[in-house]
Amino acid sequence: MSSSPLDRKMLAILAADMVGYSKAMEADEAGTIERLKSVRAELFDPTISLHHGRLIKLMGDGALVAFDSVVDAVACAAEIQSAAAARNEGLPEPERIVFRIGVNLGDVALVDGDVYGDGVNVAARLQQLADAGGVIVSGTAFDHLQGKLDWSLDFAGEQQVKNISRPVRMYRLRLDGKRPRWTLRKAMPRWTRKAAAAIVVLALAGGGTWWFFQPTPLGAKPSVAVLPFNNFGGDDATGRLADGLTEDIITDLAQFPELDVVARNSTQAYKGKSVDVRQVASALDVGYVLEGSIQRQGGRLRITAQLIDAKTGNHLWSERWDRPAEDVFAVQTEIAEQVTNRLGNGVGLIQGAGRAAAKRKRPDNLTVYDYYLLGTERIEKITVADEEEAIRLLNLAVKLDPEFARAWVELYHAHNILAGFGINSESEIKAAADVAERAVRLDPSDAEAHAVFGMSLKDKGDNARAKVELDTALRLAPGSAEILTFYSGFASGFDEPERGAQLVDQVIRLDPNYPMWATGFYSTAYFMAGRYEDALKMLVRKTPDNYSKWEWVMRSSSLAALGRIDEANASVRETLKRYPDLTVEGMVNEFSSSKTERGRFIETMPLAGFPLCAKPEALAGLAKPVRLPECETG
Repeated sequence: MSSSPLDRKMLAILAADMVGYSKAMEADEAGTIERLKSVRAELFDPTISLHHGRLIKLMGDGALVAFDSVVDAVACAAEIQSAAAARNEGLPEPERIVFRIGVNLGDVALVDGDVYGDGVNVAARLQQLADAGGVIVSGTAFDHLQGKLDWSLDFAGEQQVKNISRPVRMYRLRLDGKRPRWTLRKAMPRWTRKAAAAIVVLALAGGGTWWFFQPTPLGAKPSVAVLPFNNFGGDDATGRLADGLTEDIITDLAQFPELDVVARNSTQAYKGKSVDVRQVASALDVGYVLEGSIQRQGGRLRITAQLIDAKTGNHLWSERWDRPAEDVFAVQTEIAEQVTNRLGNGVGLIQGAGRAAAKRKRPDNLTVYDYYLLGTERIEKITVADEEEAIRLLNLAVKLDPEFARAWVELYHAHNILAGFGINSESEIKAAADVAERAVRLDPSDAEAHAVFGMSLKDKGDNARAKVELDTALRLAPGSAEILTFYSGFASGFDEPERGAQLVDQVIRLDPNYPMWATGFYSTAYFMAGRYEDALKMLVRKTPDNYSKWEWVMRSSSLAALGRIDEANASVRETLKRYPDLTVEGMVNEFSSSKTERGRFIETMPLAGFPLCAKPEALAGLAKPVRLPECETG
């Protein structure tokens, strides 16, 4: 006779066991039983009920609980352990009740209200392997948890457990809120180092590879791991190119202080392996994973790359390149630069994802980095109200952590933009200079800190020192679209107008989706190089509400230089409504400190119809004001 089929179901099983039960019973049987009953009534039962669990059976010192949802099971385990730890605080050691918990997701047989099968056995074995007060989760459970928990899971290797033929993949639930990680930043900002408690060395089971990690606080900078690019060509030359491309991308990304980038020796273990990106992200404790491939087909290279949000498994971005293979190193450099500038670059995809996450938080739950992200977003909108709000948000960030250099960098941009609108210009320029100097002092390895300090020196007319600082920024981050952007707008101030325009051409190739704020630098570079059509194309990206005084002048003057006199005259009239005292002499003395800049304004502004001569009081404070022949007297 054949037996009836078993009633089977996929369930999450939680197995819990009291640590040191036998010893406690031997020392104080009645007290142990009473304390265990109290814990079950006050802690276990309400938490299980809250998470929709079903108590299958009690086993003296333990319990077996079934859940329809693995998320509920693991959340229940985490809350039980957290509550038990809080309960034990202040109690003498003999009176403490401590548990080990294992959670598995698997197929079980339901018989007379009980559960049987490997799904149950694995949970019980994992519980035995858990630390006192800890939780171990199986690989099958982990695979269904991505992005659904407030706790992190660390890969704990694979174990051969009793009565289970296959190795069991295990993950340790982290209940203390720390995120250990070793990153490539050569000079980590002190705001991150404050949270560092120790260097932890872990050996990955079976791999024999040592991993070094440094703790950083929750809510800190976004983190990314670049996996070794797969070689689909099979030959050694393509393999070397794949290795070189991976290393270049890691090195370039590490130059962006807004990112933590896992070192190559940590990701090298995944070379040539088929991996689950979300498992890799958990093992390396990163929020984003970049993976790609390279394939040689005849005389061409096909390279792909994709960025994955580890919490959701969603693909944020993907790209494919087909290039001739003759000059493989040029191809490698170009692709590495494009990838890193799309992901990093201050307004890259990773920071954009961080901003979206910050907006979903309650205002009273924002971190230093959240304030920084939201402040930088406001800066990019380039209106008076947005710059003022950016300053408020960034000041909250530096109030919480005065040593966070990147927030001081962004404060420079906000103050400088307000000055360009003519809002308390002198005080805003001074504020911009103060925060820029503080930024570079806090983090001398930050390329953008050197860039903003250089720009502040240029604003003071100290061209020699300004050029040194901007050259330093370019040396620190030669492939950064942001640094190239800053330099392009200031090159004419160093009497290098053609170089400025060439840098714009280069940066647009690197980042064709450049942000609106960058157009101010690009229009300046093109205008000063005499490329008026290109300057106007950049200014079109903005609206009049976004224009600074400088941009109104460039717009009017470019139209005039192109022979569009009626449009230029109309633009001048609109400019003078906003800045009624604006003159050619005033513009030259207020903003221009190089022969190139002075010459370009003197050449084009009169064509547009701007008044020539400044009032005496406008030049009174200048030791050697630049004068136009038409305006000089006696």
